[in-house]
Amino acid sequence: MTYLRPGIAAMKGYVPGFQPDDIASWIKLNTNENSYPPSPKVVEAIIKELGTDGSSLHTYPSASSGMLREVAGKLYGFDPSWVIMANGSDEVLNNLIRACAAEGEEIAFVHPSYSYYATLAEIQGARVRTYGLTDDFRIANFPDRYEGKIFFLTTPNAPLGPAFSLEYIEELAQRCAGLLVLDETYADFADRDALELVKKMGNVVVTRSLSKSYALAGMRIGLAIARPGVIAALDKIRDHYNLDRLAQAACVAALLDQDYLRECCSKIRKTREWFSAELRTIGYSVIPSQGNYVFVTPPDRNGARVYDGLYSRKILVRHFSDPVLCHGLRISIGTQQQMERTLAVLKEIG
Repeated sequence: MTYLRPGIAAMKGYVPGFQPDDIASWIKLNTNENSYPPSPKVVEAIIKELGTDGSSLHTYPSASSGMLREVAGKLYGFDPSWVIMANGSDEVLNNLIRACAAEGEEIAFVHPSYSYYATLAEIQGARVRTYGLTDDFRIANFPDRYEGKIFFLTTPNAPLGPAFSLEYIEELAQRCAGLLVLDETYADFADRDALELVKKMGNVVVTRSLSKSYALAGMRIGLAIARPGVIAALDKIRDHYNLDRLAQAACVAALLDQDYLRECCSKIRKTREWFSAELRTIGYSVIPSQGNYVFVTPPDRNGARVYDGLYSRKILVRHFSDPVLCHGLRISIGTQQQMERTLAVLKEIG
């Protein structure tokens, strides 16, 4: 098709995790969703915003998501001018590339991590560089001075699980000529985050998602925290009504109910540690994780075989064809009951 840009016509596009039509009949542990429901206050807020006749839906939502910025800023200790809300954190990642990397300019990230960075760069026409990880979980061959426009660092790393130390992240920021974007999608499950570096280092941006820890994957809500100049630039290029009324109401309610968040994350962390320990007793290798998932390797290093065995019993996990990852599986941490069933099936599969 000659009317398409050649790069768009040729690109493969990102393939998200499999979503079965009959989700309720599966134990779904393949896309790191939260198996627990969101805070009851979220449901109350959505119903209140909707009203009995849905009359609130005939007008546009707040274009600036101003209340959300205020609530998030207060929660994380930032002025609202340092916060932007997004239609999922993917929107922020996309707009950061659009704002910073012109066609032919370079962005980089760790491999393995979130492969969608590459798709977003390809759409923009930016070049991509990837860096591997050493055995002690540092970035292999990272230059003294990285001159690319953006370096994306997923911490905790997905799909592997470990988080980078604050000291190491600060060192990387000092070595980046452009932005260091910390994708903290899973930070609420970790021992600590890197938000303090946004104030300390002028080139650090932190992105967050409400899809995982807040159990709002179906609402598509994300945010970024950065210096006001970066936020102002992102404001220029985002969709002017990027979060609908119900998503905005859900977001405020979720962020205000931190007691529920802590309780939910605590249950997931406890189950994660139990599941990891149990897997090791049956011969699996498990990378210590700070996310709501674990990357595991069966004794025969045949991840595809175990994936097929789980799939045939209606348990969905994530198997990657990437040669770096194909020996293992990423398994999301669901409820205790779901993980007990998964463990029993893994023992049965052998």
